[in-house]
Amino acid sequence: HTSRPWVAHSFLDPDTSTCSSTFCFTEDRMNNTTCHSIDFDFPGRFLPPVYILVFIIGLVANGWGLKSLLQNWKKLGNVNVFVFNLGLTDVLYLLTLPFIVVYYFMDSTWVFGDTFCKITRFCFNLNLYGSIGFLTCISVYRYLAIVHPMKVMGRLSVTHSVVISVLVWLLVSVQSLPDMFYTKTSINMTKCYDTTSDVYVEDYLKYYLGWTLTGFCIPLLITLGCYGHVIVTLCRKENIDKVLKQKSLMLLVILVVLFSVCYIPYHILKNLNLWSRVLQQRRTCLGWYDTVYIARQISRGLVSLNSALNPLVYLHGSEVAPAQLRKLFQQARQAVMRQASTPTQMSLMQM
Repeated sequence: HTSRPWVAHSFLDPDTSTCSSTFCFTEDRMNNTTCHSIDFDFPGRFLPPVYILVFIIGLVANGWGLKSLLQNWKKLGNVNVFVFNLGLTDVLYLLTLPFIVVYYFMDSTWVFGDTFCKITRFCFNLNLYGSIGFLTCISVYRYLAIVHPMKVMGRLSVTHSVVISVLVWLLVSVQSLPDMFYTKTSINMTKCYDTTSDVYVEDYLKYYLGWTLTGFCIPLLITLGCYGHVIVTLCRKENIDKVLKQKSLMLLVILVVLFSVCYIPYHILKNLNLWSRVLQQRRTCLGWYDTVYIARQISRGLVSLNSALNPLVYLHGSEVAPAQLRKLFQQARQAVMRQASTPTQMSLMQM
């Protein structure tokens, strides 16, 4: 093969690439291996429709859920405090999505400044790791209520839930804060990086591996441990209320979907993408770069779905929302029946 000049900019992140064409070809001089082509237009085609859909569904669902909780604030139980905070993290992230959509519609050109770029990325991290944190709290509380009901009866109050929620917000903020000190925009301020520029990518990988461990892996193990024990208890004890069993099993299904679809692929692929960028900085070219790049962009869309899927927790983690939803469906059904009966009545009057 004829040797080509090495491209120093990462072709695995469209925000950090300076390639002028849709496809970028590089070659490792030492291994004499040609890298696969990367379609940089893929995020611009894939992410905006997903973000628009998430924004509409998420804003409506979370708005309805938060409204129902606020209207019945005195009825809030211990778990509902976590559900309320879960909704706040979603709304915080959803309000930044229009700016991200504009960014991609303008061919990945950021016009809102460096500070607001960092704010949008910070809100995303608060949403992601706040959601994981509050879902973990819900899992622990369900575990205590089902496995150790006598030990915790009367000991866990709403005040405890509020204090724990504040601690979750503080912990997530502390974990996310270092991310804001990394470079988030290009020199000409036209790009808004999801991670950071290639200059700091190796250091960022080390930071994000630790973040993945503390912000995702440990909560995941706690959630799996809690619900594993809950399932065993529900199967062994026959005197547990059937409604409680059903709600617990449905909540488990929701958590499995959230972690399997939204959280696990995102963390695996983000770390792989960062590692592939580090390898490229070391002038190592491997054939799986293009696959990781595309999969990484898909995982970014999937992880945003958590803001649209989290409201499902309202249905099974809240005592208030199911009644509100049934009332809403009844009103909608009555309205449809009235509209359907009106033409019939009009035709009878004309006869």
